[in-house]
Formats: sequence, C-alpha cells, structure tokens
Amino acid sequence: MFDWTRCSAVERVPGKVSGAWVFKGTRVPVRALFENLEDGARLEDFLAWFPGVAREQALAVLRHAEATLEEAAV
Repeated sequence: MFDWTRCSAVERVPGKVSGAWVFKGTRVPVRALFENLEDGARLEDFLAWFPGVAREQALAVLRHAEATLEEAAV
C-alpha cells in the first residue's frame, strides 16, 4: 500500500473529494492520473485535461509510486 503522506505533491482533506488523496491545491484525485495512464493516455494528455495539476506534481506522484514499488520488491 502506498504511503501518500510521504509525497509532498498530494494532500487528503476530510470532506474534499470524499477524503480521497488529491493533487495538492486541486480537487483532482491521484487515482485519476493512474486511471488515465492505464487507459493509454500520455502524461501530456493528463496535464492538458487537468490544468490545475503541475507537471512537477504528476512526476512526484509517479516517482513516489515507483519508489514504493521498489521498496516492496526488496
């Protein structure tokens, strides 16, 4: 399980998007990035569709996910 508390690009606010993890300062759920990538979208597509999300935020989320998966594999 991902520990999103260790990723500075996201936040979880009770009552905001049902308490889901979102990109900081937005209402865009983190899961939206993964769902769109799984469906074949490019990162550039996601950023165009969700202009409130900065490229740096999306990359930080992807790096965090990668690091978490690497830690789990060890």
